[in-house]
Amino acid sequence: MEKPIRILLQTTIPTTEDDWSIERFSLLRDYLADLKDDRGNQLFQVTARNRESNVEGNDPILSTLGDSIFDELWLFAVDVGDGLTEKDCAGIKAFHQRGGGILATRDHQDLGSSICTISGVGAAHFFQTKNVDPDPSKHCRDDVDTTNISWPNYHSGRNGNYQRIIPIAPVHSLLQRPGASVEAIEFFPAHPHEGGVGVPPGDRYGRVIAQGKSLVSDRIFNLAVAFEWPPDTIGNQLGRAVAQSTFHHFCDYNWNVDMGCPSFVSEPPGNTMQTESQALDDIKTYVRNLALWLARKPQ
Repeated sequence: MEKPIRILLQTTIPTTEDDWSIERFSLLRDYLADLKDDRGNQLFQVTARNRESNVEGNDPILSTLGDSIFDELWLFAVDVGDGLTEKDCAGIKAFHQRGGGILATRDHQDLGSSICTISGVGAAHFFQTKNVDPDPSKHCRDDVDTTNISWPNYHSGRNGNYQRIIPIAPVHSLLQRPGASVEAIEFFPAHPHEGGVGVPPGDRYGRVIAQGKSLVSDRIFNLAVAFEWPPDTIGNQLGRAVAQSTFHHFCDYNWNVDMGCPSFVSEPPGNTMQTESQALDDIKTYVRNLALWLARKPQ
């Protein structure tokens, strides 16, 4: 029997009840842990944790990730810029160099900006004051309702609602529904202020696979960038990676608003993720595809 793929779901903040701690990604955790293959074997072994600090201030797991048992890192950058130390980043780099797959995601403005310090996929994340989008036309506010949040803040809809995605041809396998090689999923969870992602200047191995459309400005923005690198200059086979515009595509509140949110969330929620059955099915399809693809497993 083949061993399950070992996935680390990890936030960049310590356990904090009134914040986006890993406990607010429980639906994702449970869905992945419950998935089975055609023979009834468990597909994924999931570990979910928040950031911790040892006596040197480093996270004991991230800083040694290259020597860990994990096959994938799903990194939810929910910090205000200080969520990763140099040693944490070195551990993630070593993990990537030994073939570990990485999902790296953040949110609006500078929320989660520590993520741009990790090698490879970190450069695909654009913030207001760090690793700024090379396109100056995108340096402007999109969500105009939440006035304390600035760009990048693309408004794809209310928390709890779905957004219709724009798959980029040719349709990437991450977006394909089971049994339909060219039929793409249609929906991601929406969020009032998504962050900015793109292929870094000069990178030849990443491509935008899905885009969204702002409900405020009709502006088209990137939702996900997938990377498949060749071996590096010293022969390391770098792992696959995906840069995602917001962690809200994966958290409980955006799959089901009845799960609740931190007290600082002020925007009124929606509920179409619950009323449109295909919406929840589609994000779950994407999650399953992602977990298999990052580990180089056939679907």
